Amino acid sequence: MANIENGLGTLDYMVFAVYVAIIIGVGIWVSRDKKGSKKSTEDYFLAGKSLPWWAVGASLIAANISAEQFIGMSGSGYSIGLAIASYEWMSAITLIIVGKYFLPVFIEKGIYTIPEFVEKRYNKNLKTILAIFWIALYIFVNLTSVLYLGGLALETILGIPMIYSIIGLAVFALVYSLYGGLSAVVWTDVIQVFFLVLGGLMTTWMAVSFIGGDGGFLSGFGKMFDAAPEHFQMILDQSNPQYMNLPGIAVLIGGLWVANLYYWGFNQYIIQRTLAAKSVPEAQKGILFAAFLKLIVPFLVVIPGIAAYVITQSPELMAQMGSVAAHNLPSVAHADKAYPWLTQFLPAGIKGIVFAALAAAIVSSLASMLNSTATIFTMDIYKAHIAPNTGDHKLVNVGRISAVVALVIACFVAPMLGGIGQAFQYIQEYTGLVSPGILAVFLLGLFWKKTTSKGAIIGVVASIPFALFLKFMPLNMPFMDQMLYTLLFTIVVIAFTSLSTSEQDDDSGAIHVTAATFKTERSFNVAAYAIVVILAVLYALFW
Repeated sequence: MANIENGLGTLDYMVFAVYVAIIIGVGIWVSRDKKGSKKSTEDYFLAGKSLPWWAVGASLIAANISAEQFIGMSGSGYSIGLAIASYEWMSAITLIIVGKYFLPVFIEKGIYTIPEFVEKRYNKNLKTILAIFWIALYIFVNLTSVLYLGGLALETILGIPMIYSIIGLAVFALVYSLYGGLSAVVWTDVIQVFFLVLGGLMTTWMAVSFIGGDGGFLSGFGKMFDAAPEHFQMILDQSNPQYMNLPGIAVLIGGLWVANLYYWGFNQYIIQRTLAAKSVPEAQKGILFAAFLKLIVPFLVVIPGIAAYVITQSPELMAQMGSVAAHNLPSVAHADKAYPWLTQFLPAGIKGIVFAALAAAIVSSLASMLNSTATIFTMDIYKAHIAPNTGDHKLVNVGRISAVVALVIACFVAPMLGGIGQAFQYIQEYTGLVSPGILAVFLLGLFWKKTTSKGAIIGVVASIPFALFLKFMPLNMPFMDQMLYTLLFTIVVIAFTSLSTSEQDDDSGAIHVTAATFKTERSFNVAAYAIVVILAVLYALFW
């Protein structure tokens, strides 16, 4: 790292301009209508069900990695350390479970949206409830948090006021994704992932190498461990001040499974890519590709946060960074400044690549969320309740309009999120108020034939006040434990209600599965075992 001026130089802007031109060019090219035809809903919302495995996997990661990871998870790396990587590493196993046990059922049902599956399994009322919930969640939590964290990054790196940063990111995402739909999002995601990985690796390499001095990267990693050993503990004990965020062994066997299964298995903007695959085996290969990429994500986003912590705690290293080091200095109270702060000290050209990676993380997630919000509104609200006989062409236009409206609302709300210390933890905690109830509805709906619509509705409604009770009562309980107990409570409520109403509620919507439903190819099984072994080694190294 060099002591340079804050902001981007001419070479950085040139690199970033090339990135923008590539993304917009590919997005427009992919968005072209086939000769003599207009886009159907399958073309716009599911990319014509033609995606190969590598595009599915790359797009899953691009949709997942956003400012929430680059900014939020780096901030948690600064405050907590490598333990936050459990969200990423445990996701790899979660993806295997989703690929083997959930995807075959979803694809066999031929659904466009997760709420549509709810209608097929339960009834239209529950589908509408969940559709409205997801639209609100995507607009007021997901889109707004990505815009806010992205705006924070641009404000820190370039000094652009927050509101202008937010508008710029929103317009960029719309330009290349609005017309082409999921195809434009996915094929540009393949390019975005290249920038994500390259930019993340460069930041990690240069930050750790700076700490290592003449000894280089390996020496820097050793010095980081010596300077902050508590930041390399994967399993925190109760004496750790961050225990309430990551409660020890419960991270591996408790509430984190609730968050991961909900996010990767029943989240529209994630699962939509797999529904667009050529076939079930192709979708499963894409899932595995994404799982392998998840193994390296902590090295792209968490390690830089730890490096920033080590640097800011060392007067000697801070002196080497020069006077610019004091600009937007991160702290435990403002941990989300860690990643943008590090980028100030990257050399010209490299900073442009890293900035492109950060932009790729932000706009790819924005585009994914917008497309999924539009899909749910169009297929589950507009077509189902407003204009059931509408043709494909009009439905596609409704999808485009709804995406614009959602983004405008999010742009207004995003600046109100200022003052959040660790955005990643904040988002996980408040999403965790509703995810256990929804997860219970899906798990029982998939694997217990006696689950009834009445049981599901009562269970998901009861789960929220129960979660709020656990959160706001003086129980001093980690939110991951709250999620686990809420899941168990909801399962009991659904089961009790279903058994008491089973005679009145038939099982015509029940999912009928056999051993053949979950049979996977040999290559899937071998890769899955390899991922489990790698994870076991990682946890053994950083226990």
